[in-house]
Amino acid sequence: MTALLPNRAYRAAYKAQQAAFLLNCLAAHRILRTVSGTSYRPGSDVEALARRRYDELLELDLRNVEQGYYPRSLLFQVPLAEYARVMPSLVRDFPRTIVRAKNKNFKDLPAEVELERYPPYFRRNFHWQTDGYLSRRSADLYDVGVEFLFLGTADIMRRQVIPPLARGLSSTPATSRPKILDVACGTGRTLRQIAEALPDAKLYGLDLSPYYVGAARRLLRHAAPDASFLVENAESTPLRDDTFDAVVSVFLFHELPRAARRNTFREMYRVLKPGGTLVIEDSAQYSEAGPIAGLLERFAVDFHEPYYRDYLRDELADLAREVGFSVEHSGPCFVSKIVVAKKPPLAS
Repeated sequence: MTALLPNRAYRAAYKAQQAAFLLNCLAAHRILRTVSGTSYRPGSDVEALARRRYDELLELDLRNVEQGYYPRSLLFQVPLAEYARVMPSLVRDFPRTIVRAKNKNFKDLPAEVELERYPPYFRRNFHWQTDGYLSRRSADLYDVGVEFLFLGTADIMRRQVIPPLARGLSSTPATSRPKILDVACGTGRTLRQIAEALPDAKLYGLDLSPYYVGAARRLLRHAAPDASFLVENAESTPLRDDTFDAVVSVFLFHELPRAARRNTFREMYRVLKPGGTLVIEDSAQYSEAGPIAGLLERFAVDFHEPYYRDYLRDELADLAREVGFSVEHSGPCFVSKIVVAKKPPLAS
């Protein structure tokens, strides 16, 4: 339907959709701050920069469609009906989250889960969310929670990995379908958008949570029915060397301790083909934070991100270079950043 709209009309419809989402998210944020007793208020310079980067993100999203990187339909795939379905559960769960946060109870996890199967840094409830990443219920609620946290831009930020992926694949000759691996694929939201933008690619998702991998399988069953998934630790996988034409990872590294970050970078380098493309999107770091640095530091406190403060100064582009990548781009994207790198080709 949106493909039939003239350029000006679909731009207006998109901006109206996001404005409505933003207003609802801001109202929810105000309520949550009141209920939780959070006193932090950003300064006018922080608000001005955040607003400018928000507007730039929306404009970038529209420009990517106009340049052919992904279809217009992705702009209007906000699953409002699904969010409306799970929102009551999220609201009912909020008092438990507040209690958990006030008590600093980051070890409140499902009793039936064999925690020994997971590395120590994963045995906690990031964001104080019920069950951490270790239940289907958590996976069912995750996307709507993240979307409201990011003011309706979570999917927008995720799909900004598509243009560098597309450019990387276009410059890498492939004898068969290009293979793309999403490291820490979560519920599959990034892969779902890649499937629509790059339908010729063979998609793979890897995540440490079997519950989130299950959600990703369900989400991709129609969009990419031959997508493959692995429940594995990104630090050490059973994948073969030089397998993938591209590797992508979205919002993983800020939740890893320093050593695990480096192990994961080495593993991504190993499984990429020579000449392959790496695209990482994650939280902004000090290098591009500017006035929003204080806002990022508050995130570590308010949302229980134990490795986040160290992450802020552990520059992703430098990590990529440490393991052998050649970095092509590193820059801000609203409250996140994108790093694009290449594994050097084989010497001729």
